[in-house]
Amino acid sequence: MISPELQRAFAQDVSFLHSWGVHPIVVHGGGPQINSMLSRLGIEAPFVGGFRVTTPEVMEIVRMVLSGKVQRELVSLLNARAIAAVGLSGEDAALVYAKRRTQTANGEPLDLGLVGDVTGVNPEAINDLVDHGRIPVISSIAIDEDAPSEVLNVNADSAAAAIAVAVGAEKLIMLTDVEGIYRDFSDKSSLIQSMSEEELHELMPSLASGMIPKAEAAATALAGGVKRVHVIDGRQAHSMLLEVFTDEGVGTMITAKEA
Repeated sequence: MISPELQRAFAQDVSFLHSWGVHPIVVHGGGPQINSMLSRLGIEAPFVGGFRVTTPEVMEIVRMVLSGKVQRELVSLLNARAIAAVGLSGEDAALVYAKRRTQTANGEPLDLGLVGDVTGVNPEAINDLVDHGRIPVISSIAIDEDAPSEVLNVNADSAAAAIAVAVGAEKLIMLTDVEGIYRDFSDKSSLIQSMSEEELHELMPSLASGMIPKAEAAATALAGGVKRVHVIDGRQAHSMLLEVFTDEGVGTMITAKEA
């Protein structure tokens, strides 16, 4: 989403699906944009165990970039075509709740600050928008359920999976910066076109670290009733339509047990 051309292609795909009667819901993060803004401001925010240490100062930047920049750009691009997109944060209408994440390293607790794990979703606001022909665009910020006046930084894949379950989505499509899920990340010919929920669980211990959050989100969605999860390459223009409307697809499709 840092490429203007790919942003436009993504917006075109979402608008096309919407025009065909599909009800897309967009959930986004903004790691590269957050990194850029933190660097410009000279603020340190190291990663520990794959999570950004989020102080109150860093959380202000996260909130500003996700809801004030990335989301605004997506909403504007979508409304240039569909005139239907509405931006939401997980804190709006008490949409997403989370608890502070506890992390350990070498048996010692780590303080990640305002980093949360999603614990619940109230889908009413999303359903209202969808029922009125809108496209919700949701930034991955959540209310701290132990301190409701505070917000937490949550993983966008986890938020998307929880929202997909809460609204009863048919599909969850996750865009990433690789072609899909590989049996062996060092062997690019090992890309998996389709796999079952059971195969996903068998493969998860051997996955590359960068794919594990997406695999965990996929498992959460499938266990919650989502029938299919697609992990596709967001660097390829119109990859979402190619995955949905062609027999071969362009990424990895994971099907639930009953699908």
